[in-house]
Amino acid sequence: MGSKKIKSALISVFHKDNLDQLVKVLADNNVQLYSTGGTQKFIEDLGIAVTPVEEITDYPSIFSGRVKTLHPKIFGGILNRRDNESDKEEKATHSIPDIDLVVVDLYPFEATVASGAPEAEIIEKIDIGGISLIRGAAKNFNDVLIVSSMEQYAETVDILSAQNGETTLEQRKRFATKAFDISSHYDSAIFNYFNQGGQEDVFKESIRQASPLRYGENPHQQGAFFGDLNELFDKLNGKELSYNNLVDVDAAVNLIREFEGETAFAIIKHTNACGVAKGTSVKEAYLRALSSDNISAFGGVLVTNAKVDMAAAEEINKLFCEVLIAPEYDEEAVTLLKSKKNRIILKIKPVATNKKQFKTLLNGVIMQDADLKTDVAEDLKTVTKTAPTQEQVEAMLFASKVCKHTKSNTVVFANKDMMLSSGTGQTSRVDALNQAVEKAATFGMELKGAVMASDAFFPFPDCVEFADNAGVVAVIQPGGSIKDQLSIDYCDEHGMAMVMTGTRHFKH
Repeated sequence: MGSKKIKSALISVFHKDNLDQLVKVLADNNVQLYSTGGTQKFIEDLGIAVTPVEEITDYPSIFSGRVKTLHPKIFGGILNRRDNESDKEEKATHSIPDIDLVVVDLYPFEATVASGAPEAEIIEKIDIGGISLIRGAAKNFNDVLIVSSMEQYAETVDILSAQNGETTLEQRKRFATKAFDISSHYDSAIFNYFNQGGQEDVFKESIRQASPLRYGENPHQQGAFFGDLNELFDKLNGKELSYNNLVDVDAAVNLIREFEGETAFAIIKHTNACGVAKGTSVKEAYLRALSSDNISAFGGVLVTNAKVDMAAAEEINKLFCEVLIAPEYDEEAVTLLKSKKNRIILKIKPVATNKKQFKTLLNGVIMQDADLKTDVAEDLKTVTKTAPTQEQVEAMLFASKVCKHTKSNTVVFANKDMMLSSGTGQTSRVDALNQAVEKAATFGMELKGAVMASDAFFPFPDCVEFADNAGVVAVIQPGGSIKDQLSIDYCDEHGMAMVMTGTRHFKH
């Protein structure tokens, strides 16, 4: 029921990899082939008969190939309804041949944009004829099979070989679904290229790679990842990444990028850092990071921006962790780390940071620019009588980087080399401060001489007073409260240094 014998095919493709097998199976089934330009020559070079499209249209390819297949006889051959008497009469009147199979792909628009090509070259890669053929053939899936990607060549060969050149309605509809996926993705990419300045206030995103997950945040929730993880990581070991793994990996990667040019290590749990440190080696940085909370580190996601050598691997291997991420590994280190078969080991590649963020919310989507601002020394405005020392400035900038990637409300205690403790995701900044002080005491972190970073301003002086009593000597915060002066006055009265950045780093 619904089976159709393919008797004629139009083939016009940009990518010709593995096309020969498809052409040969069509020829073996005595399919009449029509083609254009380079594809026509490709088929002829295989020694297979092919009819130029111009013989159907009685019209040449014009405007340097910009117009080849855009003709009523081509689209009539694709779109006519085989069981419609009126369509049959018109087809005969105008000598329109049936086209039962369309094999077409699209100019590589996205790849051309990614290559940094000039705009004129990018515009030429906006496919017109191809996209029209795909849509026309997909619309008429009752009678026509559309093969819209070279990734479908092998499956098409298998179908035609197994079914004596016939296709079922279910197969044609499934291929049509793929075709509309390709065409909608293509149009979204073109729109987003033209709309880089945000002239049109609309939301269009299309991600075609999908990886099903075992489940979402919890076992009763289905989940999937849309994106190409292979573009970002080489997986060297371990089970498949889970939903929660992916969320933590994202947090880890974004945090470690803050420490470019330094040897740094971070341990992430539920998207928050439970340890971050710098060192002269990965081993030293890891041990410092672990020391600030070796309990939360259990089952966490570990990340570094330097090569993991055997010395570091021996220490890391003592800890149960879900994921380890690094740009490089010594071969012997990987061998040791693979001793835990479920441990996920990722080698991260240098990939650009996303400039936009979005997520579903209520009955829609919210989108924003990613927070790509990193506080630097030039941003700091000293607002107290006591100016911070150079070492304190280094410590405050370190703390600010960690604070930026921690759930609000948050405060972070640090020295110039490591996070000492943090208070994360609290309903008030006082609660966050209390949590950080208690955590420092629990793990034996000395706060005397430490600095404190806050992701937002202090509405009252109670936070700096509490920090002062804990031993903190310098504070970095964005400022902006109408009561900023109260905190400044407290610092002046107690010899503390305070700097303001003018940039808030909320993370909800």
